[in-house]
Amino acid sequence: MYIPFDTLPLHSRIWIYQSNRKFTDEEIAQIEEETKTFIESWSAHGQSLEASFKLEYNRFIIIAVNQDIQAATGCSIDASVQFIQSLEQKFNVDLLDKMNVTFKLGEHIAHKPLIEFKKMAKEKAVSANTIVFNNLVNTIEEWQDFWEVPASDSWHNRFF
Repeated sequence: MYIPFDTLPLHSRIWIYQSNRKFTDEEIAQIEEETKTFIESWSAHGQSLEASFKLEYNRFIIIAVNQDIQAATGCSIDASVQFIQSLEQKFNVDLLDKMNVTFKLGEHIAHKPLIEFKKMAKEKAVSANTIVFNNLVNTIEEWQDFWEVPASDSWHNRFF
């Protein structure tokens, strides 16, 4: 069951998928429509999931579930990954590769393979103060507080 993202409890579980490129406005409209359709029918053990999504920076798809109502299970999580894979194919993007880093360079959002980000850190092209997107956050509250953080405050700190 789709509900507005802002009405979900702060402890709702989230999954963040980052695109290797910025989506066009037309793609955003299609992704919003398809994601809402998916969430409206998303269920776990026959029980509808109270869920929502957000698209951020025309690059990130954030899916959230209120686990107080019904917890996402292995099969329902698999269904969401299959849905994300269908978006990857349809829009020719990479959403599941966790070996990439997305970070801010001024107002620009950059996306690099992890190995390139490590090299940039070594060459001081990015610093511990560089704002990175920590896609390992697990709840809406963590997302609000710890998603966009200096590299020194995330798992990226090991490169500095």
